[in-house]
Parts: sequence; structure tokens; C-alpha cells
Amino acid sequence: MEYLKGRGAQFNPHNRFEKMRVTRDEPEAIDAWEESSLPTRYIEQHAKTLVHRVESPDVGMLYSMNPYQGCEHGCIYCYARNSHEYWGFSAGLDFERNIIVKTNAPQLLEQFLMHPSWQGWPISLSGNTDCYQPAEQRYRITRRLLEICYAFRQPVSIITKNAYILHDRDVLQAMASHQLVSVLVSITSLQEELRRAMEPRTTTATQRLRVIRELSKLGVRTGVMLGPMIPGLNEHEMPAIMKAAADAGASFSAYTFIRLNGAIKHIFHDWLYKNFPERADKVWHLIEQSHAGKVNDSRWGVRMRGEGPIAELVHQQFIQGNKRYGFNADRWTLDSSQFRRPGQQLSLF
Repeated sequence: MEYLKGRGAQFNPHNRFEKMRVTRDEPEAIDAWEESSLPTRYIEQHAKTLVHRVESPDVGMLYSMNPYQGCEHGCIYCYARNSHEYWGFSAGLDFERNIIVKTNAPQLLEQFLMHPSWQGWPISLSGNTDCYQPAEQRYRITRRLLEICYAFRQPVSIITKNAYILHDRDVLQAMASHQLVSVLVSITSLQEELRRAMEPRTTTATQRLRVIRELSKLGVRTGVMLGPMIPGLNEHEMPAIMKAAADAGASFSAYTFIRLNGAIKHIFHDWLYKNFPERADKVWHLIEQSHAGKVNDSRWGVRMRGEGPIAELVHQQFIQGNKRYGFNADRWTLDSSQFRRPGQQLSLF
């Protein structure tokens, strides 16, 4: 099968929850699926819940909400791929092509915020998949969620790698004036060739820096997410990315180190050897060296940072960059004290 341009994963690994798998082969046993001809499919769903408590202490959030499951961005390393198996899909191509849309997300959020026990603790948008992925251009669910949050004075943090967030400048600026929103823009590489291969349906690094610049000018607290850092591929770019983000107006930062859990191990391995055959062995072994001989470590406090010489080098680069550019210098927090319940007549844009 030819390389599928515009897609991250190049195949569909077996779903671990499925007892039986159906495949279609040619008599010569050569797989003949026309994968590239299958377009993205949006699956509208009436969800039961939206806001979920986050149990992991490594991700810096207590609650998250995701209007979309699956992500057309197709980032090859995305940890959210594994969660697509719970929906009966593969973590590979299915994750990029079968996007579940929670059409009733705004109603679910209103109901959640109206619960008497809720006290306005910060909620993260895109705790799993990007809330500004291409589906947002059609459905505008994220926009509606932000409007509701503003009406309730509900604080929100956002992480994205899509410039479409700039379409919501007005509500973001309004929320920022009440210290109700912060935005992390994910940048993994300034090299366009690597970006296209690793994150095929995302906007360029230049456009992401524009997002930081424009939101910062509007008073929206904006930072840069460097992750994942992959030894032998992009870890050497950390200082340059931090400088570019600082020049654009970023005021805080975060990073993660590559970890390949579940089906992502096989998806990434296949992608790595197809795209970078000359250095694939080196990259793979460096990842193993950073996770005690494996490519994944599930221990809290270690799994997102790695360990060993390479992981420590990345960590020190991050610390030095923060000092040099003044990232994370203030003790800024989202303000939950303004939370209110406006009732049925919401003051929306």
C-alpha cells in the first residue's frame, strides 16, 4: 500500500476490546484496501456526559470536557488514540477519520454547571482531543461552550494547535478580562517538513505563533506547550521554540516527553520507519533508554517526563528556557470566585 499522504497513522491496528477482526485480502494475500479514498466521517452523537474528573496527577487539570472524540489532525504520537478503542474503533486511521461529535454538549454543560454542588473549579477544554480541530468549523460546539462558560463566569483552560481559535477572539477577550481563560498553544517543531509528517492536518508553526501573538495582544494569557519532545527528532528544537514563543508574547510554558502506550507503540513505530528509515533505529532506542528499556512507563510522575540522560537533558533545557524568557514566573491562576448561575436567560454573544 502506498504511503497515505495527509494522514498520520498508515494502518488500523487491532482494537484490544474486539474478540474478532474482519479483514479483506486479495487472493495473493496482499491487502488491497483503498484507505486514502475514505473521507473523514462525522458521527453525531447524543452524549450522556461531558465534564469528567481527571484522575491523573501528571496533566495539570482536575476536570476536562471534550466536544469531539477522535481528531482529524492525525498527530502520530497522540495519547488520545487509545481512547478511540472504547468507542469500537481502531487507534490508527479510525481515530483520524471517524470523528464523534457530541451535538448536545452545550446542553450537558449547562446542566452540569447548574448542579448545586458545583463551585466553578477550572475545566480544561481539549483534555483529550483538540476542541478546534476541523470539525469545529462545521459544528461550532466549542464556541457555544465558551459562551456558556462566560455567562456562568466559569474558568476554562484551552490547549490547541489550530489557528481556528482566533475566530473566537471576542469571547476569549471577554473571558480574559475576568481572568477566566488561559490558552496553551502546542508547538512541536519549527521545521515544516517534520510538522507535515508528524502532524499532517494541523496548522503551521508560523500560524501557531500568530495565535500566541494575537491572543496575547488581546490580554488573553497565552503559553506554549512543547510536546511531546522526541529524542532524535525534535528535542533539539526546544530552545528555538521557546524563544519564538516568547518573542510572540507567550508568558508560560509546559512540556511532555514522548511515551508510546498501548496501540500508539505500533502506530508510531510503523510511521517512524517509513518516514525516517535512516535514523529510525536511533530514535527508537533513545526512547527506550528514556523509559527504562521500554517505550512507555505508566508510573505517575515519570511517564510524562521520562528518565535517564536524554530525558534529563530535555528537562534542563526546559528549566533554562523558562529562566531566560521569564515563563511561569508569576503565580497566576484562573479565578473561580466569580462563578454564578444566571438561570435560563444566559447573557451570550
